[in-house]
Amino acid sequence: MYLADRRSASSSADSPVERPPGPDRRPGRRAAAAIPSTVLVLGTVSLITDISSEMVTAVLPLYLVAELGLSPLGFGVLDGLYNGVSALVRLVGGRLSDRGGGGGHKAVAVVGYGLSALCKPLLLMVHSLPLIGAVLAVDRTGKGLRTAPRDAMISLAAEPATRGRAFGVHRAMDTAGALCGPLVAFVLLRVAAEGYDAVFTVSFCVAVLGVVVLLLFVPGRAARAPERTPAAERTTPNESTTVAEATAERDPAGPRTPLRALLGRPEVRRLTGCAVLLGLTTISDSFLYLTLQRRLDLPGEWFPLLPLGTAAAFLLLAVPLGAIADRIGRRRLFLAGHLALLCAYGLLLAPLSGGTALVCAVLALHGSFYAATDGVLAAATADAVPEHVRGSGLAVVQTGQTAARFLCSLAFGAVWTAWGDHTAILAAAIGLALAAAVSARLLRRVGAPSPLNSPPEQAS
Repeated sequence: MYLADRRSASSSADSPVERPPGPDRRPGRRAAAAIPSTVLVLGTVSLITDISSEMVTAVLPLYLVAELGLSPLGFGVLDGLYNGVSALVRLVGGRLSDRGGGGGHKAVAVVGYGLSALCKPLLLMVHSLPLIGAVLAVDRTGKGLRTAPRDAMISLAAEPATRGRAFGVHRAMDTAGALCGPLVAFVLLRVAAEGYDAVFTVSFCVAVLGVVVLLLFVPGRAARAPERTPAAERTTPNESTTVAEATAERDPAGPRTPLRALLGRPEVRRLTGCAVLLGLTTISDSFLYLTLQRRLDLPGEWFPLLPLGTAAAFLLLAVPLGAIADRIGRRRLFLAGHLALLCAYGLLLAPLSGGTALVCAVLALHGSFYAATDGVLAAATADAVPEHVRGSGLAVVQTGQTAARFLCSLAFGAVWTAWGDHTAILAAAIGLALAAAVSARLLRRVGAPSPLNSPPEQAS
């Protein structure tokens, strides 16, 4: 089990012990690479909140398409809205959390989690598509506000050399909630007379619990791990400047650094460009599940169980793939994750009749994609952004990715409506292959030091 080390009785529980490497200790290889307690508590909050949100997400596609008769294009618009609104407010959440000083990250995260919780009972009161869309927009506003501050707290609490593992632990706990949410929704749909109303009510109660845990147990100020690079990984034998120190020298601006200055940093610009390119060809989870359901003609009551396959693979692989990213490079694993998604597209296109085997394979690849990209991209971004604008930097990259996925949902729904799901998947697969090739070229810097260890370049 991951436990937080303590320097002494008077030091913070969130600060990992930093021991000088002895003759019998390899630099950068601590026994058990502890995960800070802040990461574990935030993981618990995400676990609880994801149970709540995934209960709704699991039934929403079928509810809108089967119950309300929404077309694929109409669902694409709502699905894009569901994800696109969060893109618009992530920058706001990141900037507000940075301006609030050490306690700003938690305050903005609380507002975001609270907004999403309040939306759950509203789904009981609205039944028209415009009102449902408005409620979903507010829910995604909450998600957009909380994501960057939460990831900033994780990155500040974890040491740079183990950020991939720390984000992997958080994402694994988050995904445990995503695994439980559809199960709860499945049970409620089968046993409750008013299944959808029961799902929304229980979802609200669980969401409130997550906000309470956040308020009571997450520290008001993010604990900052020392920004040190293992000696074995430094670019030159005599290099002792840390990432944070080099950033402070080259980027003296305070918390009000404009967003254009962040995009002026080559590492942030490259990461954002690749996130946008790949996001433009990443179809939403809901469309992938609808494609599987239609291809195999699954009964409607089994539809909420499809996300379980993705969540199970994500849960199993998030921590090991995060640790692998720390060793082989985060950008490299990020690209490899999109190749797993490309293989999932290929299986959906292939003339196979595997039934259960096909479903398992597609969902396993889908979960692998998330395990190799979600937390890994956040860790790579944290390496390239100074800590005083960490929330804003994370929001810049995440906003680009989310906005691109919003456009992908619109385009995918339009192509599906006009030419069918097979053509839509084929177009997404071709686009993803091209985007991965371009991204690999953008992220490749021959002879350059690893992004984990090299200080960010001067903003242009």
